[in-house]
Formats: sequence, C-alpha cells, structure tokens
Amino acid sequence: MKKVNIKETSVNHRVQEAMKSLRTNIQFCGADKKVIMLTSCISGEGKSETSLRLAMSLAELNRRVILVDTDLRRSVLLSKISYSHDGETLGLTHFLTGQASLRDVVCTTNVPNFHMILAGPFPPNPVELLSSHHFEAMITALRAAYDYIIIDTAPLGTVIDAAIVAKLCDGAILVIEAGKINRRFEFDTKLQLDKAGCPVLGAVLNKVDTKKAGYGNYYGNYYGKYYGKYYGNYVSDSAPSADAERGGSVKQR
Repeated sequence: MKKVNIKETSVNHRVQEAMKSLRTNIQFCGADKKVIMLTSCISGEGKSETSLRLAMSLAELNRRVILVDTDLRRSVLLSKISYSHDGETLGLTHFLTGQASLRDVVCTTNVPNFHMILAGPFPPNPVELLSSHHFEAMITALRAAYDYIIIDTAPLGTVIDAAIVAKLCDGAILVIEAGKINRRFEFDTKLQLDKAGCPVLGAVLNKVDTKKAGYGNYYGNYYGKYYGKYYGNYVSDSAPSADAERGGSVKQR
C-alpha cells in the first residue's frame, strides 16, 4: 500500500468536541451502521472537511476506518493530503475501470487505523462507474475489512451521484451551511435519500455565526476558558468569519 499524509491544520477544542459528539451519535445509531455517507445540497458547505474529521475521530477509538472519496467530479479531499512517495497514486477511478485492484488503491495514512481511497482522475462517466458491479463489490469487501466506511460524495442537490452511492450505505449525514440553503432545498435533498432507501442519521449544521445566533455569550459564560463560547460547535478551519468565529452544531435525528 502507498502512504499519504493528512496535512496538519490547527484544530481547536470545539472542533475536537464536535467530532466526538458526532461519532458518539453514530455509535448510538447501532452496530449495523458501518457504511456512512456524507453529502450536502451544494458544494462549499464543508462536507469533505467533516468527512475527514469524522473518519479520523472514529479511528481514535482504535476502530479500523477507511474514507472513500466518491466525488469523481470535483474532489476536495485531494487538497487535504500530501504524498510520501514518488509516482502515481491510484484511486477509485482506476479500480472501477479495471486498471487496478482494490489493494492497489487503498492508501495508508499517518493516522493510526485510518486508510483512504482517493478519487483518482476525473472520468467522463461518473454515474456509470458508481452504478457498476465493481463499486458494489468494493463496498462488500470493505465491510469485511473495516469497522467503519465513511464515504464522501458529490453534493446531492447538484448531481445524482450520491443517490447511487446511497443505495449501498447504512445511513447518511447531511452537512448544511447555516443561512445558505432554504428549507425546501434541504427537504428535496433528504427526499432523494429516502427514495434511495438510505436513512438519514442526522445533520451537521456548519458555519454558524455563533455571536449572531446568540450562542457565544451563553456558552462562553457557562463553560468559561475550558470549553469556549459554544460547546459542541464544528468550526470550519477553511472559512472563518472576519468578525466572528463560525461553526456548526451537531444534531441527531
């Protein structure tokens, strides 16, 4: 297996606690929830960052975890890793087109118990590839080898790819940016998951302006210097607000 390194990013206490809360909620959903996909309505809502953080948080529990990048149109995860080797790193596209074996595309990482399958080159026919028996066979094989399979998908409100992936998953998590998407759009996205037979385990409300929402003063006074302004927030490292810290609460349905 080739190795990739997760790029170091500053993570504050609130991010860590939010991921712990999310992973705990997933554990309480039941032992049968092994293959979990994360999607969003549109791009830029923090889906890929949440997928990566969640997978690493689960690996901290000494669980064998693999993150599969199925966004074959515009992968964000590629920007969050660096390579510790020379030569081409094979990805999901190589496997689905028969150019590589499953073992060839699984990468180890610098995080214990955590593996990744990268997207690979962007193909002209992502829907056909994700609908193939090769993808279904891959998920079956991964189920036998890992405790959790976290799947980062393309935004479901934009393309149909995630609905195809959803048919093979035990549950889905919606990542929603606060104030960006109207409720009807969110409902339609959830409806597509329902039609695919994939239960929605919950939602991550991301990039919340905690001061504007009124969480900052309350939780800041209550938890003080130990827990910050809003216990359980998920703060997007890549998109901080200029005048207020932005994060998101973790909600379970």
